[in-house]
Amino acid sequence: MSNIVDSSAWLEYFAGTKNGHNFSTAIEDLENLIVPSVVLFEVFKKILIEKDETEAINKTAHMRLGKVIEIDSDIAILSAKIGHEMGLRAMDSIIYAIAWLNNSTLWTQDADFKNFDGVKYFQKS
Repeated sequence: MSNIVDSSAWLEYFAGTKNGHNFSTAIEDLENLIVPSVVLFEVFKKILIEKDETEAINKTAHMRLGKVIEIDSDIAILSAKIGHEMGLRAMDSIIYAIAWLNNSTLWTQDADFKNFDGVKYFQKS
């Protein structure tokens, strides 16, 4: 089974936090790692703001070792439907749609996903 790690979980992993350790299994299993392009966007932007461009490039290079999934029309339409039905923000609905379409486990610390099917949730510490 493939894995998708959401943006906040990647950031915890890269920061080496205690909670970040919870996501190492999924992140380090590159053969089964799927990375939505919107997650690349969010992680790059956050590291760019908090650190610098070189750090952002280096961290997202690791992410790109997984299979990067771009948003296409099918993902766009499904994510809009999911967002509407489940009350998710746009980026979250895109990430969840990609996980659903790829039969992937979504690894997260985002409480919005806490009780969703196919989600491994770890409470933010």
